[in-house]
Amino acid sequence: MYKYALLMNPLARSIEELLPGRVANSLWCYFLLRTALVASSVCVAFSIPFFGLLMALIGSVLCLFVAVILPALCFLKIMGKKATRTHVVLSSITAALGIFCAIVGTYSSLSDIAKQYS
Repeated sequence: MYKYALLMNPLARSIEELLPGRVANSLWCYFLLRTALVASSVCVAFSIPFFGLLMALIGSVLCLFVAVILPALCFLKIMGKKATRTHVVLSSITAALGIFCAIVGTYSSLSDIAKQYS
């Protein structure tokens, strides 16, 4: 449960900015707001019948893009002509492997969703 509270932190901080200062800075507000956000996420997860499959699809597309593909391509773009041949090869391999895994993960997630509802 602690992991989900950390994932909700940016949203909780945004909500806290909308609250009055003395309320937003209290310890009770900190705990209640984050607990409410996690509880609402659990309610959504239970109300959507294929929530796990949907999260697998989103994870295979977006997480690989943000965590693997984009950093490798940004590194190449930032380094430009200063990148050594080894940097270019390793970053290209990393990006290509990330793209391959994203495609395989997306296909797997979509086929699981199709199996569930066919």
